[in-house]
Amino acid sequence: MQTKLRTYEITPNDNICFPIGTILAVENLYEQLNFSSILGKHKAKGIDFNSLIKALLSYKLTENFSIDRAHKWINQDEVLEFFNLEKFNERVLYRTLQTLGSNKEEIILDIQDVLFSMYNFEHTNINMDWTSIVLYGDKSPLGKYGYSRDHRPDKKQITLGVSELADPINLPVGITVEKGNVPDQTHFKKTYQQVRNRLNKESLVVFDKGANSIKNLALIKEDEMDYLTAKKLNASDDKLIKMFDQLEPEVVDEEKGIYGIKIVKPSSTNYLYFSQTLRKQQLEARVRKVKRMVEEAKEIQKSIDENKKLPKKFRINNKLIDISYSYQTKLVEMSEDEAFELLEEEVINGREGFFCLKSSKNLTLIDALETYRKKDSIEKIFNSLKNEIEIKPLRVWTDESIYGAIIIGFIAQLLISLMRYEFKELKHTSTKFIKKSLSNLTVTVDFLKNKNKTYIYANFDSINRLILTQKKGIS
Repeated sequence: MQTKLRTYEITPNDNICFPIGTILAVENLYEQLNFSSILGKHKAKGIDFNSLIKALLSYKLTENFSIDRAHKWINQDEVLEFFNLEKFNERVLYRTLQTLGSNKEEIILDIQDVLFSMYNFEHTNINMDWTSIVLYGDKSPLGKYGYSRDHRPDKKQITLGVSELADPINLPVGITVEKGNVPDQTHFKKTYQQVRNRLNKESLVVFDKGANSIKNLALIKEDEMDYLTAKKLNASDDKLIKMFDQLEPEVVDEEKGIYGIKIVKPSSTNYLYFSQTLRKQQLEARVRKVKRMVEEAKEIQKSIDENKKLPKKFRINNKLIDISYSYQTKLVEMSEDEAFELLEEEVINGREGFFCLKSSKNLTLIDALETYRKKDSIEKIFNSLKNEIEIKPLRVWTDESIYGAIIIGFIAQLLISLMRYEFKELKHTSTKFIKKSLSNLTVTVDFLKNKNKTYIYANFDSINRLILTQKKGIS
């Protein structure tokens, strides 16, 4: 008697399965935003330009590895059929990116035209920020060594500037590209000028202290707009810090131990805050730095005592430089406790826990801090672009191809952000989960014996059902 179920026998067939949810979502939003007109006008001959862009966007929001893999993915028969394309060479995709990159400024302006004409945005306050992306190879003049936010100082990079309509809209409306060694203060002008004509008078422009300069603040005030930014603490702030408690600071957040004072000036207002949590974090970091410095001094002193070469990390390693080292640590003159005290006096400066915001508007301490904190939404866009939309790393292409790849990534991010804006249920849903939900919705093409096909849709969930059934939908 049989007591166990037999293993299912698998019979191979020609059926294929691919993610349809992403393709349909891209198709729906592409039509809704009239991208066929604003992108299609840049190439009229040859393979349909809009179909190629929609296919690239769909791939960007599903697998997203490389142009080579994108070419293979799009050239599947059923994918080609959906986009009404015939098989094409990989070079076609590179030419598509070059065309987009060559017309980047017009494309961004046209996208802005569509967004601001279609949606009645409740405000035009804007967040701006800048980041860097690793660039592999040496062929593009855009690639330069600079301060790496990706923690890859060994690689050349480019810098990106992004503009986002502030909370509760949170839509990216501009993106600029500069060489990898361009600082935020310089990059600010290009990013701001790309969106300034879309902003209403007295709109609030929020950005961090890396881009804060007299010239940049003047640009905003010339356009009759307002700004909110952070500022570096200086000697005048040190005087206020010393007498902070005497100035009767206002409680901003009792639970988190945040207090503040306002300093109103003729043309601006400073908001000086003290945070107990921040003070604790900064002191802990400084203690770690002191310990590290003591350990380094011990290591150097040990090499001196044993008449050995300095460890490699303390030496200049360049064959073109002749150097004779003469090191003497202060450890021979003091105890370890005295060394700690000396370093603590050097490292701990009394500013721990303090930070300052500056604005052309006279806000309350609470409003200024809350508004500035909400700028973090643009950090989420950077994280999404880099790690979920995955525009990095950029490979060795021409400048136009790099711009084109950035445009594709920007549009892909815009589509995701629009889903969150249009469907309040998705307001706090990450890009990763939206992508996953759309990719999970698949279609299986069943090849029947009579050579006909049937299409079987599977894996509906609350997210992809919401996005697709309230749009074009699936019948």
